Amino acid sequence: MNGALEGIKVLDLTRVLAGPYCTMILADLGADVIKVEAPGGSDETRGWGPPFQNGVSAYYLCTNRNKRSMTVNLKTEEGREIIRKLAHESDVLIHNFKTGSMEKWLLDYEHLKEINPKLVYCSITGFGETGPYKNLPGYDFIIQGMSGIMSITGTEQSGPLKIGVAMVDILTGLYSAVAIQAALLERVQSGFGQKIDMSLLDCAVGSLANVASNYLISGNVPQKLGNDHPNIVPYSTFRTNDGEMIIAVGNDRQFSSLCELLDLTEIAQHEKFKTNAARVVNRQELTEILEERLQTKTMDDWIELFSKHNIPCGPINSMDRVFTNEQIEARQMKVEMNHPQAGKVRLVGSPIKLSRTKVKMERHPPLPGEHTEEILQLVGYDGKIINQLKNNHII
Repeated sequence: MNGALEGIKVLDLTRVLAGPYCTMILADLGADVIKVEAPGGSDETRGWGPPFQNGVSAYYLCTNRNKRSMTVNLKTEEGREIIRKLAHESDVLIHNFKTGSMEKWLLDYEHLKEINPKLVYCSITGFGETGPYKNLPGYDFIIQGMSGIMSITGTEQSGPLKIGVAMVDILTGLYSAVAIQAALLERVQSGFGQKIDMSLLDCAVGSLANVASNYLISGNVPQKLGNDHPNIVPYSTFRTNDGEMIIAVGNDRQFSSLCELLDLTEIAQHEKFKTNAARVVNRQELTEILEERLQTKTMDDWIELFSKHNIPCGPINSMDRVFTNEQIEARQMKVEMNHPQAGKVRLVGSPIKLSRTKVKMERHPPLPGEHTEEILQLVGYDGKIINQLKNNHII
């Protein structure tokens, strides 16, 4: 069975994380993704490490499977002409060059839509292509700070903290994949492509969800709550006698059941704790009562007990525990691929589970320019011209 996006051709001029993560999603779904780098390989993540496996960066491996690679020198007119030929044959072009770069090279949407009116053209930048910040560089860490994410992450003692993963890049990749597929669906009706202008800052602010809504409705600036939830209590981490666990009680019925299991039935009906709204106001007092009782048993003991009674809870797993977890293994969230340089590599699987058009792991994360010749041949370059391009350092 073919992939869901079989037949869709994607010209990928992105590097690092947000763009490559987007195009890996499309590639996992069956699209033919051509990753374009400068000769020798210009995706910075190829050199980010350690760790490396036989000289191949773990960071690079995480976002580049199921793609073909070609190298092209975009600083030359011959190189830019290659991109135009490929754009003519592509359904999607995606890039993350700084604002103005593609216009300078005449590879912007206005020029390429003349070559291919059906092209879906996606730009990913730090701040978007409009507004006073449009020419500024954007990095995940900086955007986490500017967007407000760091102001609500951490505690008063720790100060502001970034999320442990470059989550803004990941979110931007996800939003971009959604936008591209929406544009492809619309193209079925209109017959035309369109330009997509994606911004890391927009995606970060868009992901603030209830925290932003709380502020916009109340006018109260959210504070750092650590692992606490701003609107639900108890919904946090709690100390047991051998470590911390998560309890995520979402309603008054669950809270009453939790109190019964902890032999604290009297507090379930106390005015301070009877409703979620009251528990939010009296968060600290309730936390102290719960933790005193929780420290009488181990984390595993409590998780087993609570799970039997449908109390939402769980451990705080380290990476080694994550990837030996039976549920992770059952859902194929750890996969292996053979790589010509790195050997057998272990990668994170795809979370997308489709019943008919299943995600496939068919191509290893490519070496720089691994498929340049075969791709050029598809758009009419013969062996003689390809050799000339090589000799002139254009590919």
